[in-house]
Amino acid sequence: MFKIGLFKPKCLSIDLGTVNTLIYLNGELVLDEPSVVAIRNEPGSLEKIVVAVGKEAKNMLGRTPGAIQAIRPMKDGVIADFSITKKMLQYFIRQVMKQGFFSPSPSILICVPCGATQVERRAIKESAVEAGAKEVFLIDEPIAAALGAGMDIGESAGNMVVDIGGGTTEIGIMSLNGIVYANSVRVAGDAFNESITKYVRREHQVIIGEVTAEKIKEEVGSAYKSSAIKKAKYIGRGVASGLPTEFIMTNTQTLDALREPLTAIIAAIRVALEQTPPELSSDIAESGVMLTGGGALLEGLSELIKTKTNLDVHIADNPLICVAHGANMALEMINKQQMAFVSAE
Repeated sequence: MFKIGLFKPKCLSIDLGTVNTLIYLNGELVLDEPSVVAIRNEPGSLEKIVVAVGKEAKNMLGRTPGAIQAIRPMKDGVIADFSITKKMLQYFIRQVMKQGFFSPSPSILICVPCGATQVERRAIKESAVEAGAKEVFLIDEPIAAALGAGMDIGESAGNMVVDIGGGTTEIGIMSLNGIVYANSVRVAGDAFNESITKYVRREHQVIIGEVTAEKIKEEVGSAYKSSAIKKAKYIGRGVASGLPTEFIMTNTQTLDALREPLTAIIAAIRVALEQTPPELSSDIAESGVMLTGGGALLEGLSELIKTKTNLDVHIADNPLICVAHGANMALEMINKQQMAFVSAE
């Protein structure tokens, strides 16, 4: 474990997300970058050359020439491309460490989906070690999200958190610093974008990219029927003409587009409630559900969950950074007590 001596060791807590990577260094949020890497394939070589990482690489999505490809090496919260993830981690760690002549290897805690397999967990650990970590700890995302949202999971009362990120929706019920029930559903922000893309093609005969779908979700996205009408104009490529084509999306249309992924998330929440011990169910009925992650910002989502579950729904103060903030809190707590929810394996 970490020992505080004359020199404070470098301790990083990382939310290695499908869409964004957030890093805390010794208790301070120092990096919030898209989990995107732009690579160039060298002719006759198997080596992929990294051209850009983070915000710069995200700006290249859908705009790169043939030799350059902008990719997201994380998929559904786990590593899809090991070598590129390692390079991305190395880049981010160097950014926050500001390595000089003397720069000791940091101790790192990384958040992982509760549904990640042992193989996937090992891949994340190995990627961090090869990126320069001295030691690596893993924490399940529901635990980190609950800590970051200010929930007291050390009590005997039940606490429920629903963390809707980019690749996964993490549902956790916790008590006494442990997970009573956890499930990771690979339906989240990316699935929302994909559903919007399919809807626009089907209903407007227009092809749009991931960036435009994300913009539609943020500006006129809706999870619950509203009497207020919101609409905005967007531009994509006409299916028939192949030319730039303007179309209008409303919050009613996005509600229709998002019906399938939202139904899957609600179904997962109901399953969690059905499998919760009766004693903890009464606690959750009293305290409600905590929403974290970028998906918590989708307009009307809290109303939808309340309608479908009859539970009060609370949105965390800073839902986008809850997981990273909670991981930082767990890192600080490691020295103070034996943390059952942190794994060094």
